[in-house]
Amino acid sequence: MRNPGEQSTFSLLLGATGKAYFPIAFIARFPYAMIVVGVLTLIVTMRHSLALGGLVSACVGLGTAAVGPLIGAAADRFGQRRVVLAAGIANGITLLLIAWAASAAPDAIVLAVALLIGATAPQVSPLSRSRLVGIISTRMPVGRRAGILNSTFSYESAADEVTFVFGPVLVGALATTVGPQAAVIGAALLEFVFVTAFALHPTSRLAAHETAVREREPVGALLRPPLLVLIIGSVGVGLFFGAMLTSLTAIMTVLGSADQSGLMYGAMGVGSAAFALGVALFPARFTLRARWLTFAAVLFIGAGLFALLSGSIGGILTALFLAGIGVGPTLVTLYSLAAVRSPAGRSATVMTMLGSGIVVGQAAASGIVGALASATSAHAAGYAPVIAALIVLAAALVNWPLSRPDRARA
Repeated sequence: MRNPGEQSTFSLLLGATGKAYFPIAFIARFPYAMIVVGVLTLIVTMRHSLALGGLVSACVGLGTAAVGPLIGAAADRFGQRRVVLAAGIANGITLLLIAWAASAAPDAIVLAVALLIGATAPQVSPLSRSRLVGIISTRMPVGRRAGILNSTFSYESAADEVTFVFGPVLVGALATTVGPQAAVIGAALLEFVFVTAFALHPTSRLAAHETAVREREPVGALLRPPLLVLIIGSVGVGLFFGAMLTSLTAIMTVLGSADQSGLMYGAMGVGSAAFALGVALFPARFTLRARWLTFAAVLFIGAGLFALLSGSIGGILTALFLAGIGVGPTLVTLYSLAAVRSPAGRSATVMTMLGSGIVVGQAAASGIVGALASATSAHAAGYAPVIAALIVLAAALVNWPLSRPDRARA
């Protein structure tokens, strides 16, 4: 049950955004979560080549890494409406194009289209955060902004978790019941409807505060160590997502339960989403740098248990749930730190840099761990999430001295 103050917080935010905003923004982020796995599944199924599938996934990640932050920079400069609308339409078209190209086009054409898919991927999740930061910073009472921002980032990270966990599950369900092309076609249709609705929603104009009332700091401000360490952390989280899903699929195949991989992966999403929402209840004295270090350690322990207990279903479930407890609050903390550290007028750019880092990590891990499982064994691939979690933990340690106590509080 929510207390009256909490209800008032959500009422204030809904009053500024409108009731339709959050459902639209939630569904609009599913295509982004489906792209890497959807394209990988399509190519492996249609071309019967795991190697080509890995290359295609890598191209998606490369395109996102190269252009994703530029989409954020364009949104900072020209506003989100035109930028998101153009990216969503272009991405939907490229997804339809690869659905055709996968069956007969030369490999070079498939790789080129995959690069375009990554380059045009609409950055709904990070741009939603940037949009909400702008609304909270300009429309909410000054004394309430910190609490509203904390609750909002908790929700946004929980929504990310749901989509990043169940997006691949949706891809698998469509591929199994309809066909390998259904997932990318379905993602394209979601783009045409919901990403377009997200782009045209009135909140896209409210977020224009970045260009209207704040002078943008130079691009060099994005290369400061306190921001770079956040990007490394987001890449580590993406690596963990890709490594966990790929190694889990390989292990469940060995155990004779490949069809249950999606459900098992969902166990991680349950713990992750629940604890991401729970971040809003943490006391202010539990600083952001302490949260990152604490939950990165939990993530590392969960990944280690996954590698050690991968011989039993019960052990895998326990490890996945524990890892989820670590990854959800870690995501909330990364974006909260990004909001604090974003240079003036560069909020959308910073948020898209973190979002692109997750997709790049996921794409890279999917290809590398898939090849590792094929070349060695599923058990060896089970250690890949440990390496990814170690990267997140190492970034948290580097972040500690970079966070001044007064800026590290929620």
